[in-house]
Amino acid sequence: MSLLVVGLSHRSAPVSVLERASLPRDAQTKLLQDTLAAEPAAEAAVLATCNRIELYADVDKFHAGVAELSTLLAQHSGVGLDELTPHLYVHYEDRAVHHLFAVACGLDSMVIGEGQILGQIKDALALGQELHTAGRLLNDLFQQALRVGKRAHSETGIDRAGQSLVTFGLEQFAAGRAVEAWIKEKRALVIGAGSMSSLAAATLARAGAGEIVVANRTPARAERLVQILSQPGPARVDARAVDMAAVPGELARADIVVSCTGATGLVLTVDAVAAALPDRTAPLVLLDLAMPRDIDAAVHGLAGVRFMDIESLAKAAADAPMAADVDQVRTIVCDEVAAFGAAQRAAHITPTVVALRAMAAEVVSSEVARLEGRLPDLDERQRAEVTRTVRRVVDKLLHAPTVRVKQLASEPGGAGYADALRELFDLDPQTVAAVSRADLNDTDGVGRGRV
Repeated sequence: MSLLVVGLSHRSAPVSVLERASLPRDAQTKLLQDTLAAEPAAEAAVLATCNRIELYADVDKFHAGVAELSTLLAQHSGVGLDELTPHLYVHYEDRAVHHLFAVACGLDSMVIGEGQILGQIKDALALGQELHTAGRLLNDLFQQALRVGKRAHSETGIDRAGQSLVTFGLEQFAAGRAVEAWIKEKRALVIGAGSMSSLAAATLARAGAGEIVVANRTPARAERLVQILSQPGPARVDARAVDMAAVPGELARADIVVSCTGATGLVLTVDAVAAALPDRTAPLVLLDLAMPRDIDAAVHGLAGVRFMDIESLAKAAADAPMAADVDQVRTIVCDEVAAFGAAQRAAHITPTVVALRAMAAEVVSSEVARLEGRLPDLDERQRAEVTRTVRRVVDKLLHAPTVRVKQLASEPGGAGYADALRELFDLDPQTVAAVSRADLNDTDGVGRGRV
């Protein structure tokens, strides 16, 4: 395993750089394809969220891999390499595994413990599988990251350490009051119909918003979200979909606006917000969760406007108290990293063990055939008994060494045992490679089924 991750996040880069480096879906696709075409990379996956961009790869050379992945991130993000480099972080092998597992548990999020990152990790894996850029290593890694994240949320109180960005942002506006009491009967405008906007709409509905209006450039997606919000249940709310052209009028009626689109330019200018302010009796609350931003930051200067964006949320989250459960999650992450490393090392030797047993089976078959030629008078029962006896002898001779070599290989520094086994038994490297390919094909199929 030579796992490498190169990335930047809200911890390493200012929002202004993250905004410009954001990767839409088509850019992620091209980045993965170009990464796999690069010489140092055999597998690739990209995790792109509103506050992080990370490129994972299985590389054969560390320094060449770092240089290539950094260059590719710069090319596809549109931020020059010289400007991007100071904000990049690099993790390799076990440190890269530890990083992704910590991310999956919400330990590296703006709001500690937020659970939305699990869906984003699942999306990253799905894209890698769809493009066939995620092989055995990254399939195993991302599948395990999802399990670790779910374990952290089910076995600890990490959820109490923080909430999703949507909930956390709304709590900042509530200023100590219960979110439900503050939102009750308010009119909300949600701009966008993607995953974050859908989460915002669902959160507003559960909190008791009186009305939710969804505006999106694709009317069909807005309609689908409205249908979900209007379904019978405790979170049912009066909801309707509008075209983006109707946003100025809805802005004047709304109490709360949450915007998270994939637009590359501003969705709400300061002039558009100012035009919605006359005759209002209550402040207009604006929550911008987009990266790059949807709402002009100049609205900060408008009287009657309360505004938060990703940058201000990051500062608020940094001041939020961390729960004691965080230490328990960190222990889970460390244990899971060790288990993943042991499993990968053990899996590395499996093709060699399989090839050894296949070679032994061929030897048994050859010797039994030779014996039948020398002793033609043996009847069927006798031949079967001789064959079973020879196979039992070989199996018993190989059992202890193969079990022990798997145990040794799973320990740190055990990677050399596979090479020693191949050398000692003069195994054909092509046979071992063929077993590895077959194992990889099977793992890919199982991996997709487990998502």
